[in-house]
Amino acid sequence: MAKQNIYDNDSFFENFKNLRNNKINFNDCIETPILLAMIPEVDGKRVLDIGCGMGQHAKQYSDMGAESVLGIDISEKMLEYAKEHFHAKNITYRQMALEDICQIDEQFDLITSSLAFDYAEDLDKLMKNIYGLLKYGAHFVFSMSHPMATAWDGQYDRYTRTESGERLYANISNYMVEGKRTVKWVVEDYEVYHRTFSSIVNTIVNAGFLIEECEESHVSDEMRKQYPAQFGGTLHRPDFIFFRCKKQS
Repeated sequence: MAKQNIYDNDSFFENFKNLRNNKINFNDCIETPILLAMIPEVDGKRVLDIGCGMGQHAKQYSDMGAESVLGIDISEKMLEYAKEHFHAKNITYRQMALEDICQIDEQFDLITSSLAFDYAEDLDKLMKNIYGLLKYGAHFVFSMSHPMATAWDGQYDRYTRTESGERLYANISNYMVEGKRTVKWVVEDYEVYHRTFSSIVNTIVNAGFLIEECEESHVSDEMRKQYPAQFGGTLHRPDFIFFRCKKQS
């Protein structure tokens, strides 16, 4: 499995950091509220956050009363930022790729991941490794790009627009063709892996999980009207998909 680490590219990291520090961004306005609403009780739990990035979620779990939080990420720059800005006594950050989580020698009450699995070449193996890291009866809650968002060739506009630029509908390309897609975002070309919705669901189930809840990202009419440049396209397709899964006893 290839281990992609675009976030240690200086220009990519700086641009991504600026996006996250902007008050109006997809993570804070859309993804985080849905993810946190799906997470079960955190108080007293041992939590693993896979692809922890800058540490925002790890700090949230700490503030919610987690006994301990282990945040892992492949990016040295992300972890440096997390240790400086989102630290606490019960948070540990460790540099580790998605492909290497089988090296973790402990089990958790809750595992989460926020928008990291788009980079996973072997999602089947990753899901099985996560299953093995959970205690029986424990939960796994994660988000990833929606299959409609990754069904894009990267060459043309994501939307068909009016002459004035208003989005009419989303453009989908080769939805049924799974595999690697090259995407330009922030500054660099990088690779993500497109999978159909049914493929994602079957991968989760085949790993042994019970799917308790599934959500698609959505934005209120008020927010779309207030920030049309950022969120105008959310009416036509969801950007993210969320799952709450359980390791059955």
